[in-house]
Amino acid sequence: MPISPQLAELVASLHAHYATTVVPPWMGNGWNTDLMLPYEALDGATGTALPPVRYRAMACARQLYVFSMAGMLRHADTLFGSLQAYFGNGEGGWIYSVDPAGMPLDSTRDLYTHAFVIFACAHYYLISRNGDALDVLEETRDVIEQRFADGTGLYHAALSESFKDQGAGLQQNPIMHLTEAYLAAFGTIGDLWYADRLREIAAAVHGRFVDPATGCIAELPKGTPGNRIEPGHQFEWFSLVAGNHDLFEGSPLTESLQRAFVFAQTHGVVPGTFGVSAALDEHGALLDGTERIWAQTEYARALAVHGTPESLATLEAQLRQYRTRFLHKGGWHECLAPSGEVVRAEMPSTSPYHLCTAYAELPDLES
Repeated sequence: MPISPQLAELVASLHAHYATTVVPPWMGNGWNTDLMLPYEALDGATGTALPPVRYRAMACARQLYVFSMAGMLRHADTLFGSLQAYFGNGEGGWIYSVDPAGMPLDSTRDLYTHAFVIFACAHYYLISRNGDALDVLEETRDVIEQRFADGTGLYHAALSESFKDQGAGLQQNPIMHLTEAYLAAFGTIGDLWYADRLREIAAAVHGRFVDPATGCIAELPKGTPGNRIEPGHQFEWFSLVAGNHDLFEGSPLTESLQRAFVFAQTHGVVPGTFGVSAALDEHGALLDGTERIWAQTEYARALAVHGTPESLATLEAQLRQYRTRFLHKGGWHECLAPSGEVVRAEMPSTSPYHLCTAYAELPDLES
């Protein structure tokens, strides 16, 4: 679909900022040359690394994805090696974090981390053709299916180091990222097992997490006290499912997410600034007005995937506000108040992943 020159210029400016400002620091100030790991965060004002208190496997995996997609294979190769050396058990199991000296800190086996290992390895293999990445991917998948599966079609959010259930229960966010990871693996390998499993996950998520009234996916299973709806996650789920229409065609989750998209846009986006709020209750009342950068990028991606003339017009206005409010010459603001005040100034090593996945949808608009 044709787009305006103004939207094309916005898209080009975002890609340029990402390539020249967001990515390079993670090979400079953001890179610990002794441990060969990315620091957790940079100071938002100076760009210097903040004193480390930990290094997470998930952060390393996200950086592996970012540098694979950027075609910087030498650095990606190093990240792949570090991921295995510090966090892996050699059999597809991963610990959560190591301390500033590189020694195990938190040995929890969490689904979120395992999902990102699969996601990163799928993309790394596509670029590098390093067969070891496929081995790691498949070993990690086997651990997820054999250890994390809860017997109802979904997965425990976290387990002990020895893979024992410690009561973490079900959470939508790691399951969403496992969906994202399995989509990446399916795109890389083409194994129909992933397609079948993805449809099963979609059906199970619809049954356990979706509010029939709004179509929204709650953070915790339906009926959990203190549950909430995150607009950014509605947009993220929408992009994953609607962006893979042929795979999910006929799934009840497809229809519900169409309604969730409208609900999140209506109740979770601030008029004028297009800022995406952090959390709502089941009726759409605001619980947390903080605007995190990842939610803004997920809104942009969802608008691009939605692709109607109205959504593309909204996308142009949203990106203009996003570029002004969240990006700066030294990087980005991680979190803003609705007023525009910076409420989290550091730049985490995990955030370039969000920009990369969202921006990847935008170039298609120019074709």
